Amino acid sequence: MSRIDDLIGRLCPEGVPFKALGDVAELLRGNGMPKIDLTDNGVGAIHYGQIYTYYGVWTTSTIAFVTPTNAAKLANVDPGDIVITNTSENIEDVGKAVAWLGEKSIVTGGHATVIKHHEDPKYLAYWFQSESFSTQKRRLVAGTKVIELSVKNLAKIRVPIPPVEVQREIVGVLDRFAGLEAELEAELVVEGKARGAQYAHYRDRLFSFGGPREVRRAQMGDVGDFIRGRRFTKNDVADGGIPSIHYGEIYTHYGIATTKVASRVREDLAPQLRYAKPGDVVIAAVGETVEDVGKAVAWLGTTDVAIHDDCFLYRSHVLDPKFVSYYLRTEALNRDKAKYVARAKVKRLSGGSLAKLVIPVPTMDEQRHVVAVLDKLDALVNDFSVSLPAELLARRKQYEHYRDRLLTFKELSA
Repeated sequence: MSRIDDLIGRLCPEGVPFKALGDVAELLRGNGMPKIDLTDNGVGAIHYGQIYTYYGVWTTSTIAFVTPTNAAKLANVDPGDIVITNTSENIEDVGKAVAWLGEKSIVTGGHATVIKHHEDPKYLAYWFQSESFSTQKRRLVAGTKVIELSVKNLAKIRVPIPPVEVQREIVGVLDRFAGLEAELEAELVVEGKARGAQYAHYRDRLFSFGGPREVRRAQMGDVGDFIRGRRFTKNDVADGGIPSIHYGEIYTHYGIATTKVASRVREDLAPQLRYAKPGDVVIAAVGETVEDVGKAVAWLGTTDVAIHDDCFLYRSHVLDPKFVSYYLRTEALNRDKAKYVARAKVKRLSGGSLAKLVIPVPTMDEQRHVVAVLDKLDALVNDFSVSLPAELLARRKQYEHYRDRLLTFKELSA
């Protein structure tokens, strides 16, 4: 930061002028452009919702397009312009900005404003991420369910305008910080995938039971019973109701086993529901992918739990529930079940198909040994999965701290 401090001391020793955005830029509110108008080719277009779901500080390409006919009706975005959101469901996303640095002009539509200016575009886009901007916008937004930052109020935002040499030096530093953050994220994602692959390898080896570890294998229907759940809907969900497991929760919320439920349903449904008992395995019979259908969670709570009709409970007196749950995620099981999955848009497994799946049946002591080893491996992978976002969050907060320091200036007295 010493070079930036030196530049500021030399070029603006008395402070940096702060100006209303409307005094240093032309603000053009977009109009129209519903998602149905977006195409895979044509004139580049930035939809306001993509600014807080896809784009970063700047971009040189768009992920959406519109026809030339529709483009003629929309707000023009020239290279160097900023596109900023005026509307969002939360205050954090409203006012998000992206600098357009592509070679050709593009367009944007409703709920977005084009900022045409003579400053460094990335400097302005970075500044719109700063705490200074956030503090000001919170005083100017309106609405509760839908948050709105009008063009009139956006124009009132006071922006520090240091000399362009200072702006470019700040952009250079922040670009390097952003690059380091992206590099760390990529490294941690690669490491996470490697840990997951290593875990899957050892899990599948434990279940191979080859050579001297050869054990009896049986169809699951021969060593346990499958019982289908009964229907309940989202409208039946109720706080403080009957503990329940929905099929979708098995591959989005639960791990191998659980003692607590993620949702409950109305008490008055009790007589018509079907319940898994502690020690049963609850299996998803429906999924969007072959991998998801057939995943399971061992129910280890102390009470019975209602299960959805797109689930089966599996009850066995010779198999440990966590042993079953772990096995139902192995590569061997995936190969076996692939023969039975009904491959419509939604993938399904019937109770009869589940009963045909083959599972190893070692002694209970051997099953518990496998579970104990996999529990330790699972804990290691989960610990890394927790530490990965924590490390990213710490790095991001460090980056935000320096960004806000770089974008905080002594104001030039009037």
